[in-house]
Amino acid sequence: MLNGHKHACPKCDTTLVELSISYLDFVDMDIKQREEYLLKCSDEEQLASLSTTYRLHKYSKWYRKLQEAVSGT
Repeated sequence: MLNGHKHACPKCDTTLVELSISYLDFVDMDIKQREEYLLKCSDEEQLASLSTTYRLHKYSKWYRKLQEAVSGT
């Protein structure tokens, strides 16, 4: 998904979601904590609460240009 950091799947056009945990928080977990986290991710309800809208598209060039065009700057 690094191709322009799209906010929707290019094939099915559904909104992309990601886990809301940061990479640094995840790597700071010990093995037991990671296993518990992965177990939570396997449950649909808990996964939904652990997920957030894909954010990196906000850092893409096309998104910044769109924001500039909308704001007129």
